[in-house]
Amino acid sequence: MLVRDRMTQNPITIIPDISVTEALRLMGEKKIRRLPVVDRSGQLVGIVSDRDLFQASPSPATSLAVWEIHDLLAKLTVEKCMAKDVITVSEDTPLEEAARIMVDRRIGGLPVVNAGKLVGIITESDLFNILLELLGGRRKGVRLTVATTGAKGTLADVTKTIYEAGGNIVGLGFSEVDGNQADTWVNTFKVQGVPKEKLVEAIRPHVREIMDVRETS
Repeated sequence: MLVRDRMTQNPITIIPDISVTEALRLMGEKKIRRLPVVDRSGQLVGIVSDRDLFQASPSPATSLAVWEIHDLLAKLTVEKCMAKDVITVSEDTPLEEAARIMVDRRIGGLPVVNAGKLVGIITESDLFNILLELLGGRRKGVRLTVATTGAKGTLADVTKTIYEAGGNIVGLGFSEVDGNQADTWVNTFKVQGVPKEKLVEAIRPHVREIMDVRETS
């Protein structure tokens, strides 16, 4: 999958001279946590998150009166608190690359641009939904987690065994284990069409360890 497949197209945007008050109102109304900032020609010039806006707001311990706080926020523009060095991705960026950038840079969303123009946004919520789909989180079945060797062909052997037992894999995830057993992989399968006991019996000779097995609904 590429970013274009899961991004929000034509996202809600704001201009730099909008007030912090208005930006917060818009985020609350649309239930979003970040807003790309574009100039009058549609070029991306920044991005602002709800955290940026709250940090720009006066502390609750301030000695300002309520009306003074409201007046201050009404005059404070997004341009003063937005991030201007925006990290972006293109539409044909692989989703795993977008996820890596978000994790490494500790950011929750990436504007998607084409020739400098904003065409979408991909967020951590989008990636969580993708993870849910990959692991079959919304599907009934047997959830099986096993430790296997990292040797070539191991995954093919396990999936073939599941198929021969009558199972249909509707979710899959795997990760490498760090530490002394660097050649060990943890694989999670969501399987339909086969009873839990039969699946365990069939798979046990082909894995190092059955770490967890449960029926989900």
